[in-house]
Amino acid sequence: MTDTERERLRATFAQDAERYDRARPGYPPRMFDDLADLAGAGPGCRVLEIGAGTGKATVPLAERGCRIVAVELGAELAAVARADLAPYPDVTVDVAPFEEWPLPPEPFDLVLAATSFHWIDPAVRITKSADALRPGGTLATVSTHHVAGGTEDFFAEAQDCYLRFDPTTPPGLRLTPAADIPYDSQEAPNRNVEQGNAALPGADRFEPPVFRRYERELTYRTADYLDLLGTYSGTLALAPAARAGLLDCIGTLIDSRYGGRITKRYLTELRLAVRR
Repeated sequence: MTDTERERLRATFAQDAERYDRARPGYPPRMFDDLADLAGAGPGCRVLEIGAGTGKATVPLAERGCRIVAVELGAELAAVARADLAPYPDVTVDVAPFEEWPLPPEPFDLVLAATSFHWIDPAVRITKSADALRPGGTLATVSTHHVAGGTEDFFAEAQDCYLRFDPTTPPGLRLTPAADIPYDSQEAPNRNVEQGNAALPGADRFEPPVFRRYERELTYRTADYLDLLGTYSGTLALAPAARAGLLDCIGTLIDSRYGGRITKRYLTELRLAVRR
């Protein structure tokens, strides 16, 4: 993805912040237990969150007593996050691109990017995260994958809708089983440079990462699933007529073939790396 494409797509999320907050699922509770056990994300922990969105990960950390500075690019998303986080005086939400946001003098115990790190400039994200952390602090990144499972026939049939309305859809695309999803190693200091996969700048400032993975299935009625699709950058980037056609096609498929309800399987990966 080019820098221009990244900038264009990451700006789409703020188009409907209320829908994003309503439709996007939160994160598995066990993930926050592991953040507490492995990264000290509990009472008094000083956290910098990158790309907080509407606070899907921020609120659970605030409930655990963390002191949080959240940085969010979209003013609309940040406004929703501030409203949801109003009961927590130890949380602030700043509106800025993380690449340009000035680091405060006091270092953080934990830097967290929940489904947002891939939107940050690769030349900046690891080095600046390391600069933000105290020695021994943890960089935690979360990625979400849509994997095989749930109502599998629906997801196979839905590709016809994408092929009709989204020209970027590869033919024959199918969901991958969770067991076949590779671990996120692109920030690792020992990434295989022989295959051209050189580590990103700053990776050598961290210990090798550890991973935790969580699988779950969520069931959606037609309107709720269309609401969810309307928060994805690929959907938002479509021309209005194509977007409407895609959503109508998928909605008709769910109602006519699946009784107005489908189940989607998610894989959430937590990656933790300690600053040297």
